[in-house]
Amino acid sequence: MSERLTHILITSFWQIFIPGLKITVPLTLCSFAVGFVIALFLAIVQVAKIKVLNQFAKIYIWIFRGTPLLVQLFIIFFGLPKFGILFDAFPAAVLAFGLNLGAYNAEVLRSAIQSVPKGQTEAALMCGLNYPQLMCRIILPQAFPVAFPPLFNSLIGLVKDTSLASSITVIELFTVAQQIAARTFEPFALYCEAAVIYLIICTVLTGLQAYLEKRLVWKTKHKHLNNDGEKTA
Repeated sequence: MSERLTHILITSFWQIFIPGLKITVPLTLCSFAVGFVIALFLAIVQVAKIKVLNQFAKIYIWIFRGTPLLVQLFIIFFGLPKFGILFDAFPAAVLAFGLNLGAYNAEVLRSAIQSVPKGQTEAALMCGLNYPQLMCRIILPQAFPVAFPPLFNSLIGLVKDTSLASSITVIELFTVAQQIAARTFEPFALYCEAAVIYLIICTVLTGLQAYLEKRLVWKTKHKHLNNDGEKTA
């Protein structure tokens, strides 16, 4: 490796990494939060089998799972201004990623909710709980540990998908790598460096996922032991 290339990689590392922390990470977290709210709404609507809303949820999921994310980005950022609806690049990216992720995570949450035994739902309703109370107190606390691994996997996948935001002028991690590559004429080295930075971020998140999963398993077992102790007493 030449001294020039070594110097470029060393100086460019922080120039790429800092936008990763300042733009890519907030973009990921905001998009995931939007997607989670949408997914939770769609999942509950489907499980509740509210006729009109259930049909809306199915059509929504069909559209956003059946069309490319890049096309959705372009429709929101470049297409909607034709109808007078304008978004800055960052909010447009958050909206597109959130809408897309909501469609996928809705199916994750729906299956997790349906994994809770129906007898618990019937018992809770007989005890006088209404549907919102049933969901908040009985169903969702049991469904969340089941849904957690695939939801966190989607979060890690979203980190990589945020590179598509460069196509609508969001100055995130990959955009900076492109700019430096165009200036230094070292595309291979700079794109590999960007890939390494994505790998670092995803590795940290993978470690966090493993830790949180262990905590969830421990809490679930501890809760079961406490419940068994109470029943025995």
